[in-house]
Amino acid sequence: MTMQADEAKLEALAGKVIGDVASAMSLFMAYLGDQAGVYDALDGAGALTVDELAAKTSLNPKYLLQWLGSNAAAGYVTYHADEERFSLSPEQALIFAQEGQPACMQGFFQAVVSQYETQAKAVETFKSGAGRPWGDHSNCCFCGTDRFFRPGYAANLVDNWIPALDGVEEKLKAGGKVADIACGHGSSTILMAQAYPNSTIVGIDFHGPSIDEARAKAKKAGVSNVEFQLAKAQDFDGKDFDLACIFDALHDMGDPVGAAAHIKQSLSPNGTFMLVEPMAGDSMSENLHPLGQIYYAFSTTICTPTSLAQEVGLGLGAQAGQKNLTKVLNQAGFANVKRAAETPTNMVLEVTG
Repeated sequence: MTMQADEAKLEALAGKVIGDVASAMSLFMAYLGDQAGVYDALDGAGALTVDELAAKTSLNPKYLLQWLGSNAAAGYVTYHADEERFSLSPEQALIFAQEGQPACMQGFFQAVVSQYETQAKAVETFKSGAGRPWGDHSNCCFCGTDRFFRPGYAANLVDNWIPALDGVEEKLKAGGKVADIACGHGSSTILMAQAYPNSTIVGIDFHGPSIDEARAKAKKAGVSNVEFQLAKAQDFDGKDFDLACIFDALHDMGDPVGAAAHIKQSLSPNGTFMLVEPMAGDSMSENLHPLGQIYYAFSTTICTPTSLAQEVGLGLGAQAGQKNLTKVLNQAGFANVKRAAETPTNMVLEVTG
């Protein structure tokens, strides 16, 4: 039976959806401008005409005019109507042009685009209820994920998160041993290796191409106190680690209890497990905001399918919350779980005992 719609509510919802469609296209335009170097050309160049920007980028001015119109309407570039010129404000430059800055969101955009790139597989997986291995995603997904998380780690890992752990920073400065599990492209591994040259940092991941990329990045960075290991969180080699870390990945694992149990066995008697997970409350009601909306969406197409493709397939999801995570860690044998630090997007749990 069709229910009578409230006209005012219908109009409001339709208006919101139009805004969402505009935002979806704007993110795609932002990705396009990043890949074509348009934001880089605008950054610090002052106000340019379309023809000046075309000359600087070697792009077709007809395409640039349409792209600039979309970006200006979205507020992603600034349009100077009196002169028919376009520029980036300092804030726009930080978000769209300046790679490596914590505010830069191009990695986020790339991760979103990656999901549309393989949308047919996402639909098939969602309808079937089957798992989808991490390696089944496009390379754009792996690069976008690393690119999005890297600035946050660079801003917080060494300066805030590790110092918040009881006694860990001192151990690493003196010369400790760290396991960076599910290291992906190795950004967190390399950051710790650079910060603690007396320590040995072991990056571990079950995805071969990511380990290859991590090794290449470590070589380029010139760090020699790193090792990389192709292995699962449940069976990696090594003992007596002073610190074990998982960054934004435990919820992706099929058997997070088994992974955490193996980590506990791999730690030294006074070792610490630092678990960094997406910020979330313990109930869905607490997560019904834009960040939760984003995390639930990525969890639908990436995190939960990755977990369901593995043994056990617990499917925690990216909004598991500290209560559920603590339950997993307690089942693995850890006695003490506390929140040591947080950012607007992440919680940092210190796990011991």
